[in-house]
Amino acid sequence: MSLRTLSAKTGIDRGHLSRVERGLAGLGDENIRKVAAALDATPDDITHRENP
Repeated sequence: MSLRTLSAKTGIDRGHLSRVERGLAGLGDENIRKVAAALDATPDDITHRENP
């Protein structure tokens, strides 16, 4: 999925998503949920967090 499409689906600025992709910025919990939903994934899937 392109950053343009992900930005449109999540409402997150494309420039910010680009910085996240390059490891120069992070996402808060709300935006992690938005990105996960856009990718048909769970927040744990995209953050590699283990469920306790």
